[in-house]
Amino acid sequence: MNEKESSPVFNFTLQSRRIAYRDGLRCWEIREEGIRCPASETAFIIVDMWDRHWSDGASRRCALLSEKINETVLRARAKGSLIVHAPSDTMDFYRGTEGRERFLGAKGTEPVCEPVPVKDYPLPIDDSDGGSDSVDQYPPNTSVWKRQTEKIPIDHSRDLVCGDEGERLHSFLASRGIKLLVYAGVHTNMCILNRSFGIKNMLRKGWKTLLVRDLTDAMYNPERPPYVSHEEGTALVVSYIEKFYCSTIDSAQI
Repeated sequence: MNEKESSPVFNFTLQSRRIAYRDGLRCWEIREEGIRCPASETAFIIVDMWDRHWSDGASRRCALLSEKINETVLRARAKGSLIVHAPSDTMDFYRGTEGRERFLGAKGTEPVCEPVPVKDYPLPIDDSDGGSDSVDQYPPNTSVWKRQTEKIPIDHSRDLVCGDEGERLHSFLASRGIKLLVYAGVHTNMCILNRSFGIKNMLRKGWKTLLVRDLTDAMYNPERPPYVSHEEGTALVVSYIEKFYCSTIDSAQI
C-alpha cells in the first residue's frame, strides 16, 4: 500500500462570501474553493454539546444535532482525524479519564508565529437576552450542564477532552502537526466564535479554521432584531462567519 492509500485525504469545497460588483452595485457573493487536507492533519472540535442547557429550545435542538454530529465524528475518526471534545465548564466530570489525562499530560510546542489581527464585527442578530426562543425554567446562562451529551461518545483511547483551555490546546495541536481546525457544536454566535479555543482566538494564533455549517445552531430569540425565525437567525450567523472569519463546509464532505 502506497503512502497516498494509507493516508486518507479530505477533499473539501469551502464556501465563503465576498463583496462583488454587479452592474456597478456592491453585493455579497458566495464563492467556492476546493482544498485537500490529510485527515491526520485535521482536528475536529466539538464545542459545548452538553447533556442539558438552561434554554429548553436549545436542549431540544442539541438533542437532534448531537446524533448528526456523532455520525460525522465516526467518519472523521475512522479517517484518522483527531477528535477534540470540548464541553466547557464540565472538566470535573472527566477528571482522571484517559482522554482528559492525555490532554493534560502532553508536552506541547509553542509555534513561532506572529499574532494575526482579527476584528470583532457586529453580529447580525440581537442575542442580548441570552437568545432563547422558549419559555424556560432557568434564568439565562444558568450552568445546568454536567458533562457532554452521551449521544456523542468519547473514544478515550484516541480522543481528547478539553475545557476552555485555548492556550494549552493551541500548544498541543501544534506539537501533533495539526494544520486545520474543523468546528461543530454550539452556539454559533457565542462559544463557537468566542471561546478561548473558538474560531476568533485560534485565527488570531494563525490557525486555519472551518465551520461545519449544518452541525451548528445559534442562540437567537425571534422576538429580537432582525425579527426572523430561529432557523433564519442561525443562517444569518453562518453567513456572517463566511463573510468575516472563515469558510464553511457541509458535513457530507467529511
